[in-house]
Amino acid sequence: MGEDVGYFGGVFRATAGLQEKFGKTRCFDTPISECGIIGAAVGMCAYGLRPVPEIQFADYIYPGMDQLISEAARLRYRSAGEFTAPMTVRSPFGGGIFGGQTHSQSPEAMFTHVSGLKTVIPSTPYDAKGLLIASIEDNDPVLFLEPKRIYNGPFTGYYDNPVSPWSKFAESEVPEGHYTVPLGKAKIVREGDAVTVLAYGTMVHVAKAVVEEHQINAEVIDLRTLVPLDIETIEESVKKTGRGLIVHEATRTSGFGAELSALVQERCFYHLEAPIERVTGFDTPYPHSLEWAYFPGPVRIGEALEKIVRDLKS
Repeated sequence: MGEDVGYFGGVFRATAGLQEKFGKTRCFDTPISECGIIGAAVGMCAYGLRPVPEIQFADYIYPGMDQLISEAARLRYRSAGEFTAPMTVRSPFGGGIFGGQTHSQSPEAMFTHVSGLKTVIPSTPYDAKGLLIASIEDNDPVLFLEPKRIYNGPFTGYYDNPVSPWSKFAESEVPEGHYTVPLGKAKIVREGDAVTVLAYGTMVHVAKAVVEEHQINAEVIDLRTLVPLDIETIEESVKKTGRGLIVHEATRTSGFGAELSALVQERCFYHLEAPIERVTGFDTPYPHSLEWAYFPGPVRIGEALEKIVRDLKS
């Protein structure tokens, strides 16, 4: 359910063919009212359904926050477990498509602050299906953010290079049948012992490309889910490498990287060989004309990596 998800198949065609296959009562268009979309989904949950509402862009989710935070996230608690809200709110987020300030935001940190709400961000087609099924089967509300820059293929951060389609990568192989990727389990996408790089969504691919370009033996971890967070995998890696770099596209102040930095500092203080670094968006609206200056690209990530491992090279 959502704006243009039925006949049109969604802005990014993520729901194309669903209405034709399952009918207008299972996949349907809604009015342009994010508050109404989430509010109706809360009622459907209380009725025993598992709705999957879509917010066309994450930038538009703010009118629905009251229903999502005050109602969905707290329904289990306020009803003493009599009711739950097993909804999965899908929404494209992030920049890299010249969407400007109203089509490029990364608001994930706001929702990780909400008790009772889970936040999931896939980075590959395989994970997208597995995490989506796991989210739908979960009995609590899940915000499922889809990085729009990598709908067509992984992104290295070099915006002037041609897009490499997913069909060229093993991660595009998605089984036909039912499978899940468990929530709360990160994935080590590149092993190493010089520095731990924590990322999610589009930035997983950018970070991995920069690490390989600079020939640094970094361990790159795809968080997959921010809440619940796989802190055990993070802690084990940082204790091994002694260094940490956090990369995300959202604004820096109070971004999820701040929480990650605090957790690493609390759990790995005596193992750290250098200060934790963050490479993020800036504390400004997402600028249309200066998108690639705002985007945490290869230059800024590369400089941070070189700074962290400087003592290893001296």
